Amino acid sequence: MKYDVISADGHVDLIWLPPDLFTKNASTSMKERMPYVVDGPKGPEWTSIKGAKFGLVNGMGSAGREYVPGIIHRSDRMASTGLYDDGKKGLRRLTDVELRLKDQERDGVQAEVLYGILGASGRLNDPEAATEVLRIYNDWLHDFCSAAPDRLVGLANIPNHDMGVAVAEASRNAKRGVKGFDVANKPDMTPLWDPFWEPLWQLAHETGIPIHFHTIGGRSPDTSKMPVFVQRRAFAAHITNFQMHMGYMLMSLIFSGAPERYPNLKIVIGEAGLGWIPYVLQHMDLEWEDQFKDLDLKMKPSEYWHRQFYATYQTDPVGVRLFDLLGVDNVMWGSDFPHPDGIWPDSQEFLDKELSGVSADVRRKVTRDNAVKLYQLAA
Repeated sequence: MKYDVISADGHVDLIWLPPDLFTKNASTSMKERMPYVVDGPKGPEWTSIKGAKFGLVNGMGSAGREYVPGIIHRSDRMASTGLYDDGKKGLRRLTDVELRLKDQERDGVQAEVLYGILGASGRLNDPEAATEVLRIYNDWLHDFCSAAPDRLVGLANIPNHDMGVAVAEASRNAKRGVKGFDVANKPDMTPLWDPFWEPLWQLAHETGIPIHFHTIGGRSPDTSKMPVFVQRRAFAAHITNFQMHMGYMLMSLIFSGAPERYPNLKIVIGEAGLGWIPYVLQHMDLEWEDQFKDLDLKMKPSEYWHRQFYATYQTDPVGVRLFDLLGVDNVMWGSDFPHPDGIWPDSQEFLDKELSGVSADVRRKVTRDNAVKLYQLAA
C-alpha cells in the first residue's frame, strides 16, 4: 500500500454501530443488559436497561448529540459533506467499510488507527456487562478491519476494572493479530503507578503490541444547580483542560518504573496534544534528579519518553514548534474523525499550514513513517 498520510487517531463510536449488534451477539444471560436502540423524542437512540444514555443513532460525536447548525463550526463543516443527513437515512458512513474508505479519501488520508467505545461501555455502570460489550465490539472490529487491513488499524478495547479480565481479552485479541490495545481510561480508574497494572505491562512487553490511553479529560464538574452562565464557565475550563489532564498519567506511568522493567513496552497517548509535554518531561527530570533517584529508574524520565512513548495530535501549532524537544520519532498526527474537535475533512489544509516550517523528512515521519513502523504496516 502506498501511504502519503496516515491518521493515527480516528474513532468508531457506539452510536454508529449496527443497532442490534450487542443484543444479537451477547450470551443468553447477558442479552437484557446490552445496549439497544429505542425510539426517542428526537429519533432512535441508544440506551440500556439501567437507563444509560449513549446518544442518538448516528448522532454527533462520541456522545451522539443532536447536530444543530451554527453551534460548533467543525460540526457544520462535517455536516456539509452530508455525514449527519446520511446517518438519518440509515447510511452508517463510519461503520461501513466502503463508505469509511471514501471518507478517508475525501480527507487525503490512506489509513486510520481506530479508537473505540470505551467511554460508552463505562456508562453502562455494569462492569460484567461492559466486558461482554467490549468482547462483542472487538469481534466486530476484527471483521471490519479485516476487509481492508492495510487501511483500517483497529485497537482492541480492553476493560480496566479487573486485571485478569483485561489480560484475558488482550491475549485473545493478540492471538488474532491485533495491532494495538486501547485501554479503558476513566477519572476513577486505578492510577498507573499502582502494581495493579503489572500483568498488562508484561503482556505488552512480551507481544510488542502498543498500549493506548485516549484522553477523556478529568471528572466533569457538577454544575447542575448553577446558573447557565456559570455552567458555561465550568464547561469551558473543563474542555480546555481536556488534553493536559494526560500529564498525570504520563508522569504516573514513567515513575512507576514500568518502562524500565519492560523496555519493549510501547505507550501511545491518544489525542493528547503536544505543547505541554516538553515541560512535563523537563519537570520530571528535575524532580527525579532532586529527590526521587531511589525509584526504579536507571535513566532520566525523559529518556523513557524518547525510547517508548508516542503522542497523537490533530492541530497544535505550538507543539509543532517543539518537535526538537518532543522528538520527531515520538509524534503521530491524527484527524480525530469524526469528532467535532477534529479537523476532517480539511486535514490537508491544516497540515500544510502547521507543518510549513518543517522539513519533508520530518513531515513524513509525523504523518506517515512513525505510524507505519509502530503498527507494522507494509508501505
